[in-house]
Amino acid sequence: MNQNAENITLIGMPGAGKSTVGVVLAKVLGYRFLDSDLKIQEMTNKRLFELIREYGDEGFLKIENDVNASISASRTVIATGGSAVYGTQAMEHLRGISVVVYLRLSCEELTARLGDFSERGVVRKSGQTLADLMQERCPLYEKYAHLTIDADHMELREIVEAVLSQLRK
Repeated sequence: MNQNAENITLIGMPGAGKSTVGVVLAKVLGYRFLDSDLKIQEMTNKRLFELIREYGDEGFLKIENDVNASISASRTVIATGGSAVYGTQAMEHLRGISVVVYLRLSCEELTARLGDFSERGVVRKSGQTLADLMQERCPLYEKYAHLTIDADHMELREIVEAVLSQLRK
């Protein structure tokens, strides 16, 4: 197992399966599971879309960065929100305490999974399409990832096995 794998952080677009994969991965490894979006909601007593509405995208991203940068974990799988990669401080912190795994999916696969993503609490500019958002975020996911899993057309079990296989290398 990778020596930095005391913790594993999953990053990727909304709908990539970070939380779902994270729960199963934590069970397989005997680790805890932490969903950073739920931690944000717990610490603020507000849902993500309420925070975005109240503080705007920039305000929400600051809250997200602060919460993610404060994560202290041991033997934990951490699933981040899709916008976590905008927080430089948080991502450097997560890279320092964990192996960061990018769950990469094609735009077609994400569209099939998400349908109309305007209903999700997604930080994006007005009129920004899923393809536009991917073009903006994917270089950041690649920048921060220690490992990348191409998860297109993979079942949950296959993604978990791919992550475990990469961690063992």
